[in-house]
Parts: sequence; structure tokens; C-alpha cells
Amino acid sequence: VIDGEGRPVCSEMWPGNTADVRVLLPIVDRLRRRFAIGRVCVVADRGMISAATITGLEERGLEYVLGVRERTDALVRRAVLEDDAPFTPLLIERASGETQLLVKEVTVEGRRYIVTRNEAEAEKDRADRAAIIAALDRQLDKGDKALIGNSAYRRYLRKTARTEAFEIDPGKLAEEARYDGLFVLRTNARISPLQAVLRYRDLLQVEELFRTAKALMRTRPIYHSSDAAIRGHVFCSFLALILRKELQQRCEEAGIKPEWADALRDLDRLQNI
Repeated sequence: VIDGEGRPVCSEMWPGNTADVRVLLPIVDRLRRRFAIGRVCVVADRGMISAATITGLEERGLEYVLGVRERTDALVRRAVLEDDAPFTPLLIERASGETQLLVKEVTVEGRRYIVTRNEAEAEKDRADRAAIIAALDRQLDKGDKALIGNSAYRRYLRKTARTEAFEIDPGKLAEEARYDGLFVLRTNARISPLQAVLRYRDLLQVEELFRTAKALMRTRPIYHSSDAAIRGHVFCSFLALILRKELQQRCEEAGIKPEWADALRDLDRLQNI
């Protein structure tokens, strides 16, 4: 769990093979009690969300900004993506350049959706799909039996009526192109579409902390035989994340931007006698 500035606040652990959708509400309830939080806005990606989770958030009177499953949610496909209202361009400044987004707000059956299109991501999606189709064409020339087990290929195929062989389905290609560079958020928060998009993008900070803890701080793999030892291992990594964030902030305040590897080497030489 991180605060609005990306500083680690606490760490939560659950047994293995626990579905994300089952733990979100208990964590929210416990954090509100532990830190005496008043106003809460839950930001989560689509893997954390179910209808029961949304109902639970609304019953608690909590605000949320949630990722939506664009391809499998019938309401989103039918009413949100087919809405013909114009998009509004937004420009988000980043440390290395800018991100150009097109955004519009759609309300369907009392639900508020933020539809966002990233043109750079849309171009990447088109290029990736073109590469897959080119490879698929080459593979079809050799035979189609091996293609069905490949999910990247399978979603673009259909059976021919006469020969029962597989061929590329133009309709599936057109349907997939609708989602190029597109992501949809559902929110009940009293914030603007830009604020909703920025808060959702803050999830990248959480993902970056996971990568740092697992790779840079070598939290994985964990070789322990007890829950207590595993918790201790992860807690040490959590403390390291706090120290890293503090070090980064102090360096920024001093106008210093060191490479992390250089900072580690300098700290390794530091001694106190």
C-alpha cells in the first residue's frame, strides 16, 4: 500500500492461491480502521474487480476508479464503446516527454464511465496485430493444426464452411481493431475525467515497487518453511523500499539524481565506527 506520493505505507500478505477479488474489501476495511481514514477512493485494475466487489464498495459509501473489462463486459461493448460523443484531447506531462490521450465521459444506466484512447498505444497495437497476422499467414501455408493451441493466433481464426480448415477471420480483425489503444474506467468519484485517468495511472507506481522488491531486492525466490519466516523476509524488503524512497526524496531535494547502482556502491562503502 502506498500513499499519494508513492511512499510505502504498509504491506499486506495472504496465503497462496487466494483470488485478488476476495481480498480487496477486507484490506480496505482494515486500512480504514488502522489509519483512521475518512474519505477513501479505491483505485484498482480489472483483475481485482467483480460485481460483488463494486457492490461492497458502494454499500460502504466509498469512491472508486476501476478498470473495466472492455471485451467481456456486454454493457461496455454495446453502450459505452458505441457512444458517438466526441473525444476531448488531453496532454499528460511525464519525466520523459508527453502522453497524448483522447477522453470522453459516458453515463449508462446510472454508471459513469471514462473512455480513454492512447494514440501511441493504438499504433503499437496495430503493429503487433499486423506482425501476428503475417506470422499466421506463413503458418497457414504449412498447415493449420498447430495453430489452435496458440491463443494469439486462435482469436483471429474461423473454420471454412466447406473444408473445415481454418482461415483468417476479417470480422475478428475488425472487432479487435476497435480496442486499439483503448481503456475504459468506471468511477463514482467526484473528480474530473483527467483526475480519474491520472489516479489510475498511479497504479504504475505500485507495479514498479513490486518489480523492485522482487528483482532489485531479490525478494523472489523465497526459500522458507514457515509463514513467520516468509513474513519476515517480505517485511525486510518492505523496509528497504521505504529507505529507497526516503533516499530518492532527499537526493531530489538536494538536486542530485544518482543512478541506483551508484548509490548502492556508495552506501556499501559507508562505515560507522
